[in-house]
Amino acid sequence: MFNPVSLPLLMAELAVASTETILHRSLLMATGDCTLAEYTRMVTEKMTASSLAAGALLAGESMEAVLAPYHSRATANAKRLRGRK
Repeated sequence: MFNPVSLPLLMAELAVASTETILHRSLLMATGDCTLAEYTRMVTEKMTASSLAAGALLAGESMEAVLAPYHSRATANAKRLRGRK
């Protein structure tokens, strides 16, 4: 069942988490502290999320299901990178 609040909330959380992740990664790159593993993660996580989102879209799933792979990765990255000092 579609919850009209869930999509806007999901999109807002995705926007905040993505912005935070970009900020942290940009700082890592600017200071020369970005590891090869982090660069690799940047590419592979987007490939995986895109594949899962495309599958959800082709299966006719909800927009929440299409955005979920991006949301889960962005929020996990923001949390993980927030802990790095």
